Amino acid sequence: MQYVFSDVLNDLIDYFLLGDLQLLRRFKQEHQLADDLAGEFVSSESGDKAVLDGVLIPLAGVENHPYTVVFTLAGVEPQMPRHEGRVQHRRGGYSLRVEHGRIHLFTWRILQAFTDENLDELLERYEQSNRPTIEVENGWYEVEVLAGEILRDEYFEPAFEFVLTKAALPVDASKVDINYRFEVELR
Repeated sequence: MQYVFSDVLNDLIDYFLLGDLQLLRRFKQEHQLADDLAGEFVSSESGDKAVLDGVLIPLAGVENHPYTVVFTLAGVEPQMPRHEGRVQHRRGGYSLRVEHGRIHLFTWRILQAFTDENLDELLERYEQSNRPTIEVENGWYEVEVLAGEILRDEYFEPAFEFVLTKAALPVDASKVDINYRFEVELR
């Protein structure tokens, strides 16, 4: 199965994050982190721990463009490799844990005021159509991230594709470069 979302923006900060937002809330509570999770993640090891624990996947270097975002579940051919030469980044080995039946693509700004009230409002907004969120089974996923351009309505547009493969056990993400920059050059 594939899910496609158009015109996804990065809130003018060069980051996207992927994860189960409610699991991130629990991670914040369990580790007694401040409401400014962005500050916590850049000033301590908590961001690295969140990645290693499968709580979120950081995508740095996201230029300010409207993106097409594709979620591809195992068993379906990814869309981006169909357009030879348009895949600019292909990185595997990411780990994602889902405990609330849903994953979200969100921006760095969400982390800056990660309060229960703000999160509840955000989760309500994600219920609207064309928000980059999908329902998936709870459990562990190995995630491959592709970035580049994808053909949409006869034109190539900047895009991210997340290929999710369900895993029986936690995925070891210790070799992932969390500072890797997913800059997409428009051609």
